[in-house]
Amino acid sequence: MCKRTLAYLCCMAYRSLHAFIEALEQAGELVRIKTFVDPVLEIAEITDRISKISDRNKALLFENTGTSFPLLINSMGSERRMCIALGVNELDDVTHDIEDLFKKLSAPKNGMMEKLAMLPQLGKFASWMPKVVSGRGACQQVVMEKPDLANLPILKCWPQDGGRFITLPAIHTKDPNNGIRNIGMYRMQVFDGQMTGMHWHKHKVSARHFNEYKKLGKRMPVAVALGGDPVYTYSATAPLPENVDEYMLAGFLRKRKVELVKCITQLELEVPADADIIIEGYVDPNEDLIWEGPFGDHTGYYSLPDFYPRFHVTAITHRKDAVYPATIVGIPPQEDAWLGKATERIFLTPIKMTMVPEITDMNMPVEGVFHNLVITTINKEYAGQGQKVMNAMWGAGQMMFNKILVLADGVNASKIKIDDYKALARYVLNNTNPATDVYFSQGPMDVLDHSCSKLGFGGKMCIDGTAKYDEELSDPLIPFKWDTAFSKPDILATFPEIKGINEKLAKECAIPVLFATIEKNRPGHVAALHDQLCKQKGIENIKIILYVEHTVNADDIADVLWRFCNNLDPKRDHFYGGTANNILGLDGTRKSKKLDNFDRPWPNIIVADDATIATVDRKWDELGLGKLIISPSLRYKTQLYEGGAAVLDNS
Repeated sequence: MCKRTLAYLCCMAYRSLHAFIEALEQAGELVRIKTFVDPVLEIAEITDRISKISDRNKALLFENTGTSFPLLINSMGSERRMCIALGVNELDDVTHDIEDLFKKLSAPKNGMMEKLAMLPQLGKFASWMPKVVSGRGACQQVVMEKPDLANLPILKCWPQDGGRFITLPAIHTKDPNNGIRNIGMYRMQVFDGQMTGMHWHKHKVSARHFNEYKKLGKRMPVAVALGGDPVYTYSATAPLPENVDEYMLAGFLRKRKVELVKCITQLELEVPADADIIIEGYVDPNEDLIWEGPFGDHTGYYSLPDFYPRFHVTAITHRKDAVYPATIVGIPPQEDAWLGKATERIFLTPIKMTMVPEITDMNMPVEGVFHNLVITTINKEYAGQGQKVMNAMWGAGQMMFNKILVLADGVNASKIKIDDYKALARYVLNNTNPATDVYFSQGPMDVLDHSCSKLGFGGKMCIDGTAKYDEELSDPLIPFKWDTAFSKPDILATFPEIKGINEKLAKECAIPVLFATIEKNRPGHVAALHDQLCKQKGIENIKIILYVEHTVNADDIADVLWRFCNNLDPKRDHFYGGTANNILGLDGTRKSKKLDNFDRPWPNIIVADDATIATVDRKWDELGLGKLIISPSLRYKTQLYEGGAAVLDNS
């Protein structure tokens, strides 16, 4: 497709999910699947295969789901499709639009003419604000006589999931005290035709609304929008300040205000008139909570069951030609990685211009599954500025959930692209003394972080890889040089519990890091091993050693980092070794009661079951997806723990 045609598609505000589907199809980004595919496990397995092969990664429209609704999935599962969804040619186009707007609005106005010149900009604000219109919307063309969730092709994604889950809902609630609206995205486990769970975490705005309704002893109206312009879906995931309407962001992104209509049974709430499906209902704060989960989550691990509110359905309405939207999450990369990439680019300017002006760029590698790993470059002008940025970022909205923060200075590293991870790692670690430039803290963590000793509270780490001023140096920083005395065979022979070592980054790329896979068998094993390993020949120039479980392939950097970032609590799981006590060891292995005095259940990683893999293999030639793609789950079978969604004995 020519750039002019793509640019035309990217300036559209979509009137329905069908309109977005047509744009994807014109761009060669969609495959229609006419064969029946079961929403229970099969659709997820097919999507997982497609999403992990970059040159075959497409949006999928399942036209035969066993219901009257087709299902669209992986629609924003690449940078190109994310751009089409948001109406831009590149994600940085949104960054530039926001930056230009901020600069115009904040610039000093010296005279009447300059102030008058700002009126068109202020007028734009009005054009983005959502508007409630009278009558019914397209989303209410059909009202189910008896609302029944069984009429929708709701997915069961992974074998240990607690049931079917609505995975791409825009959930509408209002603060009962001031009427301010919030739209968030929280999974919804289906328990029967008229009831789901409502999985909002304690840090989320909707959870706060729930608590306010509980104080008042009143039922809480809730509305769920599915489909419509894909910008609605993105806006529901965006980390906006609590008093900023998500539909204002949607209006800014689509360059047209969102038209809303009142619900038919929950009159306090409004929903997008052009959505595809609306589920209306309520949550009763006085009702007993329900045991919800497990669920194969975006971390690549199951999030384990817990008690959450019950959502009761009072109405389901939809367009005559409605499409049911869905997504799956699991071992990265998945579609959610591109939603995260959009957030990284869109919210760079607000963070930079309102909270941390030193920031020049930010990157969230897919292996870090959003909050776990954030790389930031800054303009550094004085000693200690890295620590100032560290504290500011850990206090900035959802960045409070960040576990590992890596800082580089944008001026001195300007020739290095922030997503050139090897060059960046070399720069950062050559500017780092692990004994003085790595900082540990603790604070709020994502509820889904299973590595924390306490739910939602754990350790954080910042690696300050900025160039150092004299005031920041205790000893001179010496560029890393590989020590030829290092012998991998000798280390493996000396330490049989080490099943693999990856020294290639250090040896071939001058990055002073080792990856080691270890089979733990006693309390304190990793710390003791690190102490002994640091005494071996050829190790003294290494700065950091990452330890992960013995089932992981040490040479697969992406898998090592994914497992490491998920399983590490930096404050609890770090130790130093070496003659100068400056080789940092980080324990990214599974934690247990027996070996680590860890009291929480440990979740399993997410893989498809053998029966589903075999069924999809047999059906593949009917799908129109080309040559068979082998299930990604097969490579992870050897990494599974015994048991179901959790390691039940925790030993």
